[in-house]
Amino acid sequence: MNLDIFRAYDIRGIFGVDFQPTDFYQIARAFVDHFQPKIVVLGHDVRKSSPVLFQKVAEGLIDSGVKILNLGRISTDMLYFAVVHYQADGGIVISASHNPAEYNGMKLVRWHAAPISADTGLFDIRNAIENPTLSGKQKIHCRAIPEPIPFLDAYLKHLSSFTDLQKLSSKRIVINANSGLAGQIAERLLAETPIQICEQLFTQPDGTFSKIPAGRPDPLRPENRELTTEAVKRTKADLAVAWDADADRCFFFDEDGAFVEGCYITALLAEKLLEEKGERTVIFDPRAVWAVENAVVSVNGTPLLNRCGHSFIKTRMQETGALFAGETSGHYYFRENFYTDNGMIPLLLILEYLSANRTSLAESIDRFRSAYPVSGEINFSFETERHKRNAMGVVQQEIYALGNHPCIEMPVDGLSVRFHTGFRPLAANGRGPGNWRFNLRESNTEPLLRLNVESIRSEDLLIEQTMRVSEKLQSLGGSRETKFRWEKE
Repeated sequence: MNLDIFRAYDIRGIFGVDFQPTDFYQIARAFVDHFQPKIVVLGHDVRKSSPVLFQKVAEGLIDSGVKILNLGRISTDMLYFAVVHYQADGGIVISASHNPAEYNGMKLVRWHAAPISADTGLFDIRNAIENPTLSGKQKIHCRAIPEPIPFLDAYLKHLSSFTDLQKLSSKRIVINANSGLAGQIAERLLAETPIQICEQLFTQPDGTFSKIPAGRPDPLRPENRELTTEAVKRTKADLAVAWDADADRCFFFDEDGAFVEGCYITALLAEKLLEEKGERTVIFDPRAVWAVENAVVSVNGTPLLNRCGHSFIKTRMQETGALFAGETSGHYYFRENFYTDNGMIPLLLILEYLSANRTSLAESIDRFRSAYPVSGEINFSFETERHKRNAMGVVQQEIYALGNHPCIEMPVDGLSVRFHTGFRPLAANGRGPGNWRFNLRESNTEPLLRLNVESIRSEDLLIEQTMRVSEKLQSLGGSRETKFRWEKE
């Protein structure tokens, strides 16, 4: 087993190359040995390799004396619900999220769906695999895996509690499930509402992902976005929503087919929830911050920056009792959803917001777009990990060559720097005419540096500075894998 499959907040690698099915048996045994659960919820995604990995994890749990609640084929956010709903001691879902079909992995949680990350036991499991001292019970003669339990109705009822479905106004939407289960869940959820699904893209589960452009079930891929945009324009839909393959992330497109950046959805949902619930903390990541900061402060909320990644966000939410959290990557977390992320709740809340305010998605978002233009996430690959880290170090050393009056933010995740292009000094809050900002960080799931740039009320400044930082990264050996959103075909 390649122990590098143990990432910051999940386990992920290439099936048959980085690990074999028997390795997942050992991980399950180590999980039980470390956390001592008595009841574990277990499910898997749509990938072709998932059933055999599910089988080995189940055998590992059973051989350790654990009772299994078999969920069968699920989305990741279903796992979180089921762990809490059945008061289980933990849960495991076999999934590699948005990675291509040859990848697989798992996410693990403890009681009440508390995440297991590098800081909270994931690396302890890795170390136990490397130096085995397993003490779990042996029950090899009793490996019968129970039949899947019927929990979908309970899950749909939970989702429906976040809004009054009957008060939604008529909307025509496009959905893109990227060959995962999200399409089927959305259909069931909206079946008795005025919402009309006018076109469905990749809503039939298919673990090969062969029909998706480049075989990558990721809504952030440019070629994948283009299909959703075309569908909105062709059907004259009011909006579109797309999910990644394991359906715990969702992304929106407005009535013009334009992609809506995650920071703008976070800002809009933060405003909505704070106005309903009162003064509370909202957590967000450092990739693009100005729209969210200002939205939260405008309704007397407390903005709080946190490291990217679902396990780190969830832990901080529990520590602070935060109402809501959003990531630029399309993860949205809710206190009333056990501090976990969910791919369906944002859709319901956005539909509710548009219905209540009798507005369109573009009309709701354009104030953020004009005030705080963003580049979107731009990925750069490097020849080796060493080249990637060297590039990061050089950028940090040469900050003054990238712009006037740099202000390096306290390190949260990667390198975040605010600049001021005028003659007046930078305000304490980093705002003012001519300001721009970037965040550069190493991906926790892929061998990439990820760049996000934002400005205040200047699309021209945003483009100029994004090009400048990108050129610097390319001069250091980075290969840009993401098209600029303003690039012509």
